[in-house]
Amino acid sequence: MTAARLLRMTTSPSLLPLLGGLAPDAFMKRYWHKRPLLIRQAIPGFSAPLSREALFALAAQDDVESRLITHARKRWQLDHGPFDADDLPPLTRKQWTLLVQGVNLHAPAVDALMQQFRFIPDARLDDVMISYATDGGGVGPHLDSYDVFLLQAHGKRRWRIGPQRDTTWLEDVPLRILKNFEAEEEWVLEPGDMLYLPPGYAHDGVAEGECMTYSIGFRAPLEQEMLQNFLYYLAENAADLPFARHFAGRYADPKQPAVKHPAALPDAMIDTLISQLERVRWGQKEVEDFLGRWLSEPKSHVFFDPPEKPLSTSRFVHEVSARGLTLSPKTQLLYRRNRYFVNGEPLEVPVTARSTLRTLADQRELNAVECANFEQKDQEIVEILYDWYASGWLLLGPDAKGVRKLRAVRKKAG
Repeated sequence: MTAARLLRMTTSPSLLPLLGGLAPDAFMKRYWHKRPLLIRQAIPGFSAPLSREALFALAAQDDVESRLITHARKRWQLDHGPFDADDLPPLTRKQWTLLVQGVNLHAPAVDALMQQFRFIPDARLDDVMISYATDGGGVGPHLDSYDVFLLQAHGKRRWRIGPQRDTTWLEDVPLRILKNFEAEEEWVLEPGDMLYLPPGYAHDGVAEGECMTYSIGFRAPLEQEMLQNFLYYLAENAADLPFARHFAGRYADPKQPAVKHPAALPDAMIDTLISQLERVRWGQKEVEDFLGRWLSEPKSHVFFDPPEKPLSTSRFVHEVSARGLTLSPKTQLLYRRNRYFVNGEPLEVPVTARSTLRTLADQRELNAVECANFEQKDQEIVEILYDWYASGWLLLGPDAKGVRKLRAVRKKAG
C-alpha cells in the first residue's frame, strides 16, 4: 500500500466531503499525525476566495508576515516583507514564490474556509498561509514541524513526497532545503485537490504555471519549547502560586564558618537552593492555566481594531439581540472544564455565563436568538462581551462575507 491513499468522493451525508468521504473520527484515527493522505476534489469546483491582487495587498501591510523566495541560476534568495507592488518580481518571471502567513486573520472568506477543519482542537491550530508562485516556483524540498493540509486553490502544483531519512541540509542557502531528497510518490494537484502531511514528512511542491496553494497548518510544539514556556510561566506567576509561601524569606547562613578559599561556591547556599526547589510543586490546575494562556496568546504581529465609535452598553445589547455576534478571526477563546482563556488571558467566569461562553468558543458566534434577553439573564455576561466588543475581540452580527463564502464552499462540496 502506498504512503498516501487516494480516496474517491462519496455523497454520504454522514461523511465529510473535505476528507474524501472519511468521517473525521476515521481520519484522525488512521492518518492524523501518522501518514499522508491525498484527496482528489476535497472541495469540488473550488476557486480561490482571495484574488492575486488582494493577496499582494496583504503582503504590503506591516501587520502581515510575508516572505519572497526566488530561485534563479541555482541560487536561492529569501526576503522578508512587507512588500510594495514594486518590490515583487514581474509576473512573467519564473521561479519565484510569495508566502503570506495568517491570511485567515485578515480575509473573512479564508477564515470561513479554515472553520471546516475544526474537527481538530483549536489549541493545535496555527494559521492559513497562502503560497503564490509563478511557473517553476517553490521553496525546495523540505520538512515541516507541523501537520498541514495543502489545498490547491488556483492553477497546478506538482508535489513529490517521501519519508526522508537523510536530513542533511544544503549549505549557504537562506532556507532549510534537503540536500539529498528522495521522493516515493508524485502527483499534480488541481483546484479543489488537497494533500495532508504529518510533521517530518519530506515534500517538494513546484508550480506548473501560475498557482496558489493554501496551507492550513497545525502547530506541534517541541517538548523543549513547552517546558521552557512552562518554566517562564512559573517564574512570572510564582508569587500567586501555592508554593510561593516557601519563598517568603531571605537567604541566611548564620552557621557559615570562615573559609580559606573565598572564590568557591558555598555548600550551604547550594544545599539551601536545592531544598527550596524541591518544594516547587505544580498540578493539573497550573498546567491548564499555562496551556490556556500560552495557546490562546496572539502572535506578536497581531493587532486588534477596536470600533472607532463604540456603542453604549444598552445599544450593544439591543444590537446583538437583533443581529447576534461573532468572534474576531484574531481572537482565540479556549476552555478547560469551567476555566476560560481569551487572547492569552485567564478569565473568571460566573456560573451563569459559562454555558454561553462555551457555545461561543465552540461555534465562534452566537445568533440573535442565543443573544436575546442577555440583560435580563445575566448582567455579568453582558459586561464580558461588551468589553470584548470595545477591545475589538468580537464583532456585531455574523461575519456576512465569511458566512456567504462558507455556504458556497459547502454547496460545492455537496
